[in-house]
Amino acid sequence: MARPLERSLDVMVSTFHKYAGKEGDKYKLNKAELKELLLKELPSYISQKQSDEASFQKLMNNLDSNKDKEVDFQEYATFLACVAMMCNEDFQDYPDKMPRKM
Repeated sequence: MARPLERSLDVMVSTFHKYAGKEGDKYKLNKAELKELLLKELPSYISQKQSDEASFQKLMNNLDSNKDKEVDFQEYATFLACVAMMCNEDFQDYPDKMPRKM
C-alpha cells in the first residue's frame, strides 16, 4: 500500500501527463494545456483576476525557463514546489491550521 506522500507524487506525475501532449509534444504543456490544468486541477489557487489571458501568458513566460514556449516536466515540478512553499508559509503564519498528521 502506497504511503500518502508516494500517492501525492503519483498524482503529480499523472496529472502532468493527463494534460501534456494533447496538442503536440506529449512530454510538454503548451499554454492552452497549462491553462486547462490550472483551472481544472488547482482552481482554488487561481483567482478570477489571474485567469485572464495576460496573466496566463506571464505565468507561462515565468515557468518556461528554457524559452521553448512550452512547460516540460521539470518546469512543472518547479512550479508545484513553489506552490508548496507558499502553502507552507501560509501554515507557518497560522499554526492552528496546520494539516494533521496521518
